[in-house]
Amino acid sequence: MAARRAAPISTKSSRSAERPADIARDALAEVRARARAFTDHPAAGGFGSRMERLGLRMGEVNAIARALAKRLRDASPRDVLAVADALVASNGFDARMVAYDLVRRHRATMAALTPADLERLGRGLDNWASVDAFSCWLTGPAWRTGRVADARVARWARSRDRWWRRCALASTVALNVKARGGDGDVPRTLMTCEALVADHDPMVVKALSWALRCAIPHDAAAVRAFLAHHDGAIASLVRREVTNKLVTGHKFPRGGAAARATARPRATRHAARGAHA
Repeated sequence: MAARRAAPISTKSSRSAERPADIARDALAEVRARARAFTDHPAAGGFGSRMERLGLRMGEVNAIARALAKRLRDASPRDVLAVADALVASNGFDARMVAYDLVRRHRATMAALTPADLERLGRGLDNWASVDAFSCWLTGPAWRTGRVADARVARWARSRDRWWRRCALASTVALNVKARGGDGDVPRTLMTCEALVADHDPMVVKALSWALRCAIPHDAAAVRAFLAHHDGAIASLVRREVTNKLVTGHKFPRGGAAARATARPRATRHAARGAHA
């Protein structure tokens, strides 16, 4: 697909002079102008994602979101969320990533997020890359700062939708990973893991491993005890990866056959960078 560049998004800040619908339209035009042919994409995820995939690189998503955040610097959280909602409603994987990146860059909006806002922004999630960005950038930080209650995350963990269950686990990353703003919250992490320890859906299993591995630097003994207590229910992949992390410090032993066999193709590494399970 030939890339046709649109006019760059204006970065001029405005309080209310521009309608959110017009700003979203400009952002969608910029996303489409950067479309390219691709052969692999994390939105596929092996589960038949229905999102339109245009193949933007993460750096391009960041650039569009950064320009939008600057343009909306003085805008109200309501207007920023209106732009993000319109991008999510476009049913595009790349536009959705821009929406989530925009919201996380707008401090006033992050400080005003409600559970209802998050659940609206999360409608239609159907692949690991979108879920992981949503969880690491939005739901996890909102939970950590008290915008989302433990009971709400527990409700996501009980959802019939595998992607909301994965979201509950992936949200714990923002509690424990310094790069995501976390300084360690093992009790809430293990509470969420407990709720999903017997769930063997592959997308949930991988997120469970991820959540437990991120808790290890803060309380390795508690993670070790969790594995022992749930030995009969926990998936073998989780036991193996978390034990490897406890023993060697790595998900896979370095240079091992498992690491080479399960390494992701480079083309799929542009979702939530450093955040995949």
